Amino acid sequence: MKKWIKVSKKDRDVLKKIFKVTERTVFNALGVVDENNELHKRIRKAALEHGGVWVTELPVFETIHLADGTMRQEFANGAVVEFYRKDGSGKVFFKGKEVSRYEEVNVPMIFGIQAEASALR
Repeated sequence: MKKWIKVSKKDRDVLKKIFKVTERTVFNALGVVDENNELHKRIRKAALEHGGVWVTELPVFETIHLADGTMRQEFANGAVVEFYRKDGSGKVFFKGKEVSRYEEVNVPMIFGIQAEASALR
């Protein structure tokens, strides 16, 4: 799962001037190339203060909607997520075994569940 901070070109130029760094340094900071670099942390903090937003890219996966109201997603790592419209629950399976169960699943929760499933090893 890849994450970065999205800011406008104008805001990237402002960050370059504030920190007196190159465009590449700003790019690396916003792309979280080095999480522990103190300069990058300060650049990320400033970017968020200037209207930047975190973007998280989930891996590509197929979603199948079944006639019984089940939504099933299969991930490249072998994980499977199923959401059930009948009772509003969801389950995560990995290597054929259930690893997580959720009740009263809502749309915002789905993104976190997908991230969990894609991170299984």
